[in-house]
Amino acid sequence: MNREDWRPGTWLGKVNCAVEGVLWAAKTQRHMRYHFTAAIAVLLVALFYQVSIVELILLSLAATLVLFAELVNTALEVLVDLVSPEYHPLAQRAKDVAAGAVLVTSCGAILIGYLALCRYISSPSGAAAAGVGQPPVELAVISILVIIILVVLLKARFGKGSPLHGGMPSGHSAIAFSIATSIAISSAGPLFSVLALAMAAMVSHSRLLLGIHSCWEVVAGALLGVGTTLLLFMLFA
Repeated sequence: MNREDWRPGTWLGKVNCAVEGVLWAAKTQRHMRYHFTAAIAVLLVALFYQVSIVELILLSLAATLVLFAELVNTALEVLVDLVSPEYHPLAQRAKDVAAGAVLVTSCGAILIGYLALCRYISSPSGAAAAGVGQPPVELAVISILVIIILVVLLKARFGKGSPLHGGMPSGHSAIAFSIATSIAISSAGPLFSVLALAMAAMVSHSRLLLGIHSCWEVVAGALLGVGTTLLLFMLFA
């Protein structure tokens, strides 16, 4: 096969290949699923203790770096297995170094997490120190991040469809209804809330019209978006 035959020719195709790689790693690599779960846990802890925006940025960056390192480690392992299917000391060394990169990144993330959260955890009233709930904008952003991770894990679990075309649940519907729910909960007013819900319904309906998702996949995505966002707002707002 010519190299140009399988190379994606459009930007959307390239994005699809990238997301496909993330889903494949989450489906086949147990540690990748652990890291995704840990990322959700860190976000929820940050919401519970109402950390500052700088601390939230540092925690998000640390979680992202760990996921990045695990993805690179997985890619290197696949490449080494392709180049050297038989055992070779240098192939083993390459795998060990790649795994070491994940270990170093994870240790750094743990250190950042400790420094960002220690003053909250060590104080019994740490969660109440801020005096007010989590700002709606930050909570809405975290809700979307949590939903994206959940969609990745669910698509990897069910293993049906490609990342941007099909699969359970519909990520577009989940994100659209998460945004609409955040707007409805905030003080944006009834007009903006109705418009946001209408836009979310249009996004979901477009997935059906294009034949990308089934009705149940769209409904599941909408329920995931609404349910997760409502739960996070009820717990942390």
